[in-house]
Amino acid sequence: MSVWLAILLGLVQGVTEFIPVSSSGHLAVLEQLFHVSCTEQQLLFFNTLLHLGTLAAVCMVCREDLGKMARGGVRLLQGQMDFSVFGDPLIPAMRQLLCIAVGSLPLLAVLLLSGKIAPLFAMPGFIGVAMIANGFLLFVCDRLIRPGSKGPRTISPADGLWIGLAHACAVLPGLSSVAVALAAALSRGCTRKYALRFSLLLSVPAVAGSLIVSLVRCLSSGIQLALLPAFLAGFAVSAVVGFFTIRLLIRLMHRGMFGHLCTYCWAAGALTILISVIF
Repeated sequence: MSVWLAILLGLVQGVTEFIPVSSSGHLAVLEQLFHVSCTEQQLLFFNTLLHLGTLAAVCMVCREDLGKMARGGVRLLQGQMDFSVFGDPLIPAMRQLLCIAVGSLPLLAVLLLSGKIAPLFAMPGFIGVAMIANGFLLFVCDRLIRPGSKGPRTISPADGLWIGLAHACAVLPGLSSVAVALAAALSRGCTRKYALRFSLLLSVPAVAGSLIVSLVRCLSSGIQLALLPAFLAGFAVSAVVGFFTIRLLIRLMHRGMFGHLCTYCWAAGALTILISVIF
């Protein structure tokens, strides 16, 4: 794999991981289209680094929320958290942490099925259909679901579990974790702003868990050092581009332009199906 191809794939990962158009689907199609010359384990390691880059971007953007949850968790373990104190700024953070923990449980079941899901990444036809379905999900999310008023002070563990179940479905290539989590959060009465924020926070344990599993598998099989410069370039690009994409995503949400992405999903899905037929 050349450095330039790694940079291109890092750019695609950084943009599509958060814009709800499915990063896994885009990467799978491009890696097949460019005939990436890597072994399966090397490609897995490279994709793991790309996701590590976008995870770093999420942590940077959500650092305030993550910091509050971390401080609240430490205080709770030390027995210093008093939930009877009204107005404690860490109470909503702990409520949010509980909901994220509950929402992460369905992903444990998905990890057990990862071996059965992996072959789907080599099926452009399936990816194209999933992209089209993702477009319809965005359309419903933007036009048909009316947002509510729930935020970090009012979200419940049941809400977190429902959003987590939806988020777990996004392991299928072609579906966007942001899109499905947004739709689930809005259907539970969250505000648009908080639905996006919660979906980003939920992605942290989800991506971290899958990264740990992938890194263990990759490191146990060995990594070709000659490919590291290209791999690290892809990692750096995905982190930087991912950071600015999240900022753009927040602006799109505020301006009500989120649903326009459904047209892109339909076009990309149709093109992917066409590529699967031609090639």
